[in-house]
Order: sequence, then structure tokens, then C-alpha cells
Amino acid sequence: MAETALLSRYLFVGCVIFGVGLVGFVCRRNMIVMFLSAEMMLQGISLSLVGWGRYHGDWGGQMLVVMIIAVAACEAAIGLALVVALYQRSGQLDIALWHHLREADQPPFVDRELPAPEPAAPQVWPTLPRAGVPLVEPEVETFHRSHV
Repeated sequence: MAETALLSRYLFVGCVIFGVGLVGFVCRRNMIVMFLSAEMMLQGISLSLVGWGRYHGDWGGQMLVVMIIAVAACEAAIGLALVVALYQRSGQLDIALWHHLREADQPPFVDRELPAPEPAAPQVWPTLPRAGVPLVEPEVETFHRSHV
């Protein structure tokens, strides 16, 4: 029973880490954040493999995690080199601005423009009368104030 509970905790934490990485990869358009999210997904899978290896009592999961860490380090180095090279070329880290790197038969990415916000009414700030001049308030405001 204790091993099953430990496995479920390993799998839960691994699933949460993988989910956070997946959301970060899908929702963000910054290349560096996308690479960090991919690394988080790999670490979530690694944690799940460690949990399964411990549950079954063999070292296969741990050996595979060592290989995943080595591959992730190589992937991070190559990915960082690509990001630096593309940043020097275009000056942006936004994925949508690199649509010129697409394949020849693919249409360019068109991002929807947000509608322009409606201009807000100018805010009227209350002013004080000059010294010696009595303040004149409307009668309605004396009995009931619409704002505080």
C-alpha cells in the first residue's frame, strides 16, 4: 500500500510539472520561455519514470532519466544557439515575427489585430474654491451623495 501511495504521488507531481510546461509552451510566444517549458515537460516525464522504476524495483527508469537529462542538455545548448542566431538576425524573440522561415508552400502567419479601445470620457476632478469664497453645493448632493 505504501509503494502504491508513493507511486501515485510521484505520478501526480510529474503530471503537474508536465501540465505547467505544456501550458507554458502552448500559451507563450517567447522562444526562451518555450524552451524552458519544454524542459519542464521533460522533467515531468523523468519524474514519472523514476516513480515507475521505484515501484517495479528495477533501475531502468533511473537509467532512462540519466539519458533524458543528457539529451535535454544537448537540446538546450542547440536551442539556445538557434535562439541567439535568430535574435541577431531579426532582433525579436516573438515566434510570430519569424514566419519568413516557414516552408515555401505554407501560408504566412497572420495574427489577429485587437480592436482599438474606445476613448474614455475625460475624468473631471473636483476643484476647491479660492480662499474666502463659500462652497456652493447642489441641494441634491447635500442630502444624498451618489458617490463616496
